[in-house]
Amino acid sequence: MIELDPLSTALVLIDLQKGILGNTLTPTTADELLARGQALAELFRAAKATVVLVNVAFSADGGDMLRQRVDEAMVVPTAGFPAGWNDFPPGLMQPGDLKITKHQWGAFYGTELDLQLRRRGIRTIVLGGVSTQIGVESTARQAYEHGYELLIVKDATTSSVAEGHEMSMKHILPRLARLVHSGDITLTRNGESR
Repeated sequence: MIELDPLSTALVLIDLQKGILGNTLTPTTADELLARGQALAELFRAAKATVVLVNVAFSADGGDMLRQRVDEAMVVPTAGFPAGWNDFPPGLMQPGDLKITKHQWGAFYGTELDLQLRRRGIRTIVLGGVSTQIGVESTARQAYEHGYELLIVKDATTSSVAEGHEMSMKHILPRLARLVHSGDITLTRNGESR
């Protein structure tokens, strides 16, 4: 078991939103990922720890999207993203949770995530979400560079590409964080465990 202080630890879940959870995900399915994310959020809320839900969204005209020339650009539907694409599934977001909207892969650059965490005294981030090698890894790299202690929840992190997930979990994320399972985490304050 890994004991964490709820006063200095935050749960950060990346892109658990309708438009992304509607894709086929592996090795953890969208339904499993959402259930584990909700269970982790409930654990953190019960301990009065910070819960941060991150989504990705773009303006209607796409003017806030990155546009560098790359070999494999993000595919944007001709008519734009459907209504509700960036919304969280019902019941995931609760009063008191922080919502951070990003406009690129990582959750730190161009958002107030670091500010909100530091003002709350957060030193440790428990991270999960989708996609492992994109949003989760980018956020993990940024958290590491910002000096946060980082735990990646293996069974609450998934991708649409198995090879990308495996590469990130095997070669990148262990250099930035401790890899844990959701059942390994307890939040302890003043001898009380959750």
